[in-house]
Amino acid sequence: MRDANSRLVYSTDTGRIEKPKEKAERPKGDGIVRIQRQTSGRKGKGVCLVTGVDLDDTELVKLAAELKKKCGCGGAMKDGIIEIQGDKRDLIKSLLEAKGMKVKLAGG
Repeated sequence: MRDANSRLVYSTDTGRIEKPKEKAERPKGDGIVRIQRQTSGRKGKGVCLVTGVDLDDTELVKLAAELKKKCGCGGAMKDGIIEIQGDKRDLIKSLLEAKGMKVKLAGG
């Protein structure tokens, strides 16, 4: 039923075909996990950023969930960086040292 004067307006048969995005490789750290407190861009709300953990993404998500549960607060995992809400640096440091990681408190 194709007509020379008609054109396709909407179809569910095809959509945008996008190439799957390649995951960017995270740079290898020096083996030291750094914990810093940051408030910039968060309307004064402080978060602790945990960087330098040499784990794959699934293990990193599990570690983030465990830290959130032990700290009793929320957080997220973005681009290989674990964000924990609030100033819980000392508690996070003790938890990560118990797992056998070298930990440093970075920043002020």
